[in-house]
Amino acid sequence: MPYHFYNSEVIDIIDENPLVKRFFFRMPEVEHFNFGAGQFVMLDLPIDSKIKTRSYSIASAPDGSNVIELLISLNPEGLGTPYLFKEVKVGSRILLSQPAGKFMQPSSNNVETDICMICTGTGMAPFRSFVDDIVNRKVPHKNIDVIFGCRYEKDIIYRKEMEELAKTLPGFRYTVVLSREQSPTWQGEKGYVHPVYEKMFADKRPAMFYLCGWKVMIKEARDRLMAMGYDKKQIKFELYD
Repeated sequence: MPYHFYNSEVIDIIDENPLVKRFFFRMPEVEHFNFGAGQFVMLDLPIDSKIKTRSYSIASAPDGSNVIELLISLNPEGLGTPYLFKEVKVGSRILLSQPAGKFMQPSSNNVETDICMICTGTGMAPFRSFVDDIVNRKVPHKNIDVIFGCRYEKDIIYRKEMEELAKTLPGFRYTVVLSREQSPTWQGEKGYVHPVYEKMFADKRPAMFYLCGWKVMIKEARDRLMAMGYDKKQIKFELYD
């Protein structure tokens, strides 16, 4: 079934870090742009490529409006993101598809087990949607962990927002892991995400794991979680490469 594309308007662009921008799109032809937390959309870009569409997870939570946020990282060797970073401005119009994808948190009004979301880079986008949706709908939940891996402190995404949630949302914990940061002022986790979740869930308690990011990270995380005794049905993932 072909996807329906909307005429969207870029209404805001925010620099999140040196290589990541937050793009806000409005679909004027609809009053409500309905999607599930974790889904993605495709942008139909006027670029010189056989495949002109590029897929991006929605970083905002469903709120009944016709505005969504996409979190996009620049790939200098690609065609899509250089166009978005150099040519797209506030007021630009881009064809944007209906939402798609099955990488969603359960639509239940009660989260019955602990949730651990493990991500790298802009893999943070669907998890930000997950968490904000839980907050907005006041979903009863147990413990929620977001483990975010990147290279340097300057690369951290949604830092202030997540740190504030860790103070105000019961059971929510936000852990950043930096693989290359050498600054003596960084007191957080260093290295890769894998030892962090292995330590957190060493007791093998019931949990659902969501993985989003680079293929290598996801494959290793799946293997390690299954080696810990978790079933593949407890591990959901979305690849970004």
